[in-house]
Amino acid sequence: MVLKEEYIRLIFGLKLKQIRTKRNLSLFGLSKLSGLSKSYLNEIENGKKYPKRDKILILAEKLEVTYDEMVSTKLDKNLAPIGEILQSGILKEIPLEVFGIAESDLINIISNAPSKVNAFISTIIEIAQNYNLGIESFYLAALRSLQEAENNYFPEIEEAVLQFSEAYQLDLSENIKSMELEEILVEEYGYTIVPDAIDQSPGLENLRSIYVPKSKKLLLSSRMDEAQKAFIFAKEIGYNYLEISTRPYTFSWIEFKSFDEVLSNFQASYFAGALCIPRKRLQNELKKFLQLKKWDDKEMINMMQSFNASPESFYQRLTNILPNDFNFKNLFFLRFTHEEGAPKYYLKKELHITHHQEPHANEINEHYCRRWVSLKTLMEISTTKKSHVFNTQISEYENSKNQYLVISSATADPFKKGHYRSISIGILLTSSLQKKYPFLTNHNIPTAKVGVTCESCSITDCDVRAAAPKRVLKAASFKETVLKVEELTKKFE
Repeated sequence: MVLKEEYIRLIFGLKLKQIRTKRNLSLFGLSKLSGLSKSYLNEIENGKKYPKRDKILILAEKLEVTYDEMVSTKLDKNLAPIGEILQSGILKEIPLEVFGIAESDLINIISNAPSKVNAFISTIIEIAQNYNLGIESFYLAALRSLQEAENNYFPEIEEAVLQFSEAYQLDLSENIKSMELEEILVEEYGYTIVPDAIDQSPGLENLRSIYVPKSKKLLLSSRMDEAQKAFIFAKEIGYNYLEISTRPYTFSWIEFKSFDEVLSNFQASYFAGALCIPRKRLQNELKKFLQLKKWDDKEMINMMQSFNASPESFYQRLTNILPNDFNFKNLFFLRFTHEEGAPKYYLKKELHITHHQEPHANEINEHYCRRWVSLKTLMEISTTKKSHVFNTQISEYENSKNQYLVISSATADPFKKGHYRSISIGILLTSSLQKKYPFLTNHNIPTAKVGVTCESCSITDCDVRAAAPKRVLKAASFKETVLKVEELTKKFE
């Protein structure tokens, strides 16, 4: 692979620093020895400058190496992993700037302890391979980290929605219909909407929309309801109004080719959610609900159904508004999928604010706790075939004893026959939160002791266990062995 000029500079800088440190020379010492300024040498080592031939000859002479050795891009075994990283282009794939990290800083960290960092990187790669984690998993994990770092609230997009609604005279106090958004797409952005176009192509039944950039045609599926159509139109408006060019063209996405696509998809989705479920209106609805003296499932369902949005969009929007506007700082969001008759339940999406809560994804093929209300709603809808199953539960985690109020909605997947999905949001019950909102203690919501996975759960009287607690048993066996070793050791002291 041909190395880019910036990477050639970085490699030269790394080699210079390695040779200098082997000679036990400081930058000041090398400057004094070579006659080159300390600041200039520092810029070379940081990959910002590549010296001219005469300067390289001076450095080679003073460091007692050949000119060819200095300019060669071949690295010794300690620096070889860094060369592989640079040539692979992986640093360009990692969205370093999103997390405020300069590429040169990361290279500097690697160069300071190449063997240790190489072992760390190799470990990460091996873990990723063992657990079948691809680049898309990495992109999505990076996005999730960004959301969690910002408490999933992005004021610039919230403001963009307000500006858009004012510019196009949309009344955010009322539900926005899909036809209003369709008109804007057609009149303002030159779209042509092609209804039912996806239905004509067998094998694309799982897709809701396809955007054709050359003709500005938006192909739709007939399986969408009004709320889904409004969301898709709002999302397309988001791409245009936010001036996003790098984006996926299908919904749901087939693959993400870069982190920019992942981020763009999220930004447009956030815009759509904020437009279909406006912040101010949701704030008002939540204020009314939070003033209730006693928890009421019906009131929660009524609030959800008062918006032209799917249950998933509503729950997602709660993760934007509850932490930012109502100080619900510890919550989680989960989306599960399940195929009728299949033994497994799959966690497809998760979010944790502000700490990593107990119910988290795992890639080790373990069985999620069947006591979770997320799975209960899935079990119920697959047998009753209702259009919407809603349930609430106080989940007490066996290991931590933390309690969460969890609300969950399950619906059928209109794009996959016999498939169902559940959306859940869990709120950590703290004493301060319970004092502020009395309905969190004044309720008749059932409480259930839960674990995370069957394999890691120590609950002994579980009647819905799907697998043996092998991790618990292994830990117990290890502890017993340690005790026996201690007993035997004491005998021979």
